[in-house]
Amino acid sequence: MAEKKLRIIPIGGLGEVGKNMTVFEYGRNILIVDCGIMFPEFDMFGIDHIIPDWNYLKDKWDMVRGIVITHGHEDHIGALPNLLDNTSTTLYGTELTMTLAARKVANKSKEKNKFQSVKAGDTIKIGPFDVEFFHVCHSIPDACGIGITTPVGLVVHMGDFKLDTTPTDGWQTDMGKLNEFARRGVLCLLSDSTNANSPGWTPSEAVIDTAFEKVFRQAQGRILIATFSSLIARIQQAINAASKTNRRLALVGSSMVDNAKVCLKLGYLKDPNNVLISLDQALKMPDSKVVLMMTGSQGEPSSILSRISHGNNAQFDLKPGDTCVVSAHPIPGNEELVSRMINKLIRGGARVVYDPLETVHVSGHAHADEQKEILNLLRPRYFMPVHGELMQLRAHADLAVSAGMKEENIAVIENGQVLELSEDGMKLGERVPGGYVYVDGSGVGDIGPAVLRERDRLASDGFVVINLLVDADTRELVQDPEMISRGFVFVRDAQELFKIATRRVVQIAELNNTSDELRRRVEKDLNDFFYSETRRKPLVFVVVNEV
Repeated sequence: MAEKKLRIIPIGGLGEVGKNMTVFEYGRNILIVDCGIMFPEFDMFGIDHIIPDWNYLKDKWDMVRGIVITHGHEDHIGALPNLLDNTSTTLYGTELTMTLAARKVANKSKEKNKFQSVKAGDTIKIGPFDVEFFHVCHSIPDACGIGITTPVGLVVHMGDFKLDTTPTDGWQTDMGKLNEFARRGVLCLLSDSTNANSPGWTPSEAVIDTAFEKVFRQAQGRILIATFSSLIARIQQAINAASKTNRRLALVGSSMVDNAKVCLKLGYLKDPNNVLISLDQALKMPDSKVVLMMTGSQGEPSSILSRISHGNNAQFDLKPGDTCVVSAHPIPGNEELVSRMINKLIRGGARVVYDPLETVHVSGHAHADEQKEILNLLRPRYFMPVHGELMQLRAHADLAVSAGMKEENIAVIENGQVLELSEDGMKLGERVPGGYVYVDGSGVGDIGPAVLRERDRLASDGFVVINLLVDADTRELVQDPEMISRGFVFVRDAQELFKIATRRVVQIAELNNTSDELRRRVEKDLNDFFYSETRRKPLVFVVVNEV
């Protein structure tokens, strides 16, 4: 090859929290690392989740030599069902990660793509890349970072990690492997920035054991715990606490039940005292003996705890005296949803426990001092903060400067900004697509900003529909206009407003307009009229039928 150039292309995860996906490109060879989803923000009405925009790959699928998945959280595997429709390649990850990933993918994609399990410590040849897996401590078992030996040098991608000395599974981040990388020389480090703007060290998972046991002993009635369905460490800690306090635990929701079954089968989750029972069994037991564990820690409207807080859960309701434990920190953008849910739970008579009231959750991501330790250990020539919003990426870059790196050797970039590494150094390349692709039901990518703006208007100002029946020959109205209002004003209290609106429509119709012109004129006139009278902007729809 005339010029040795490694192109690192963040497709997702930079400038945001979630939908992590990075492309490593060398010549006609592409390695993809992770492919996750992002949860919608509170004003993205109707959106189920968001996946990366991999338009850059649309004419390069034949160049994809493999896909590496660092761990099994949704923000790293959730978009695989969509991605694998386009590919025919091999996915690599640890046993649990591959099992969780394969369960998400349709049979048609499984036939085209191969899922190959590896172990921490393995090295896999993927095109021109030698990929070395090393264990990292995170909030799900079998998480890995990777060292990628490329034709231009060694790149270390930390995945999601923290330096916990007392993790629930007893398996710490592999500092020996990181020392080995440092001795070999690291060209570029990509490191998780999620908590880079949080000082100190991330508390150990061990502190949750004490907090859970305290909450369990104090609770008089049922205990409802909300967390992520793939946060296996938290499920184990709930099992342990239930066992110590003579309670039984039921997992609620298909995703959490399925994940637990997989982890029990593979040995990543242990239930030596048979604490786990079915939901049906739990609902027949005395409240003081029951723990129910479910999704809903982010206040997502469709999640179980959120439905319980609104009183529309099908299987069981909130009871006064329940203790609700929210074992997660709000993802940026979800703070309002979480607060609203907690308030509803309290109004329903529950005691709600969350950090910082009790240490019922700790992050799975390294804080500032841990990040600085990694930077000091690896001493990379170049550094690219990943996995976080811009303020977190910038804080991580500042840590690198304080650790002795030159500012010009640090790339604080967002999705779609290409970073090129070669013998000549580091430089920014072109911009490629790196935005949002919205998933709404079975629709993927058919919802854009314009539709979301319309949904926002519908939510804030409602709509008015005007039905007009017009004689095709004379162009006269056959009957009075029919007006239907939803979410704008209560019609019974605004009769005078709609009488005036009806007269305006009749006056416009008397001008003998064509159907298209009549529709446009009525919409414009009523938009202006409703705003002048109410200072609201409902969406106005005019339907003209000819007879």
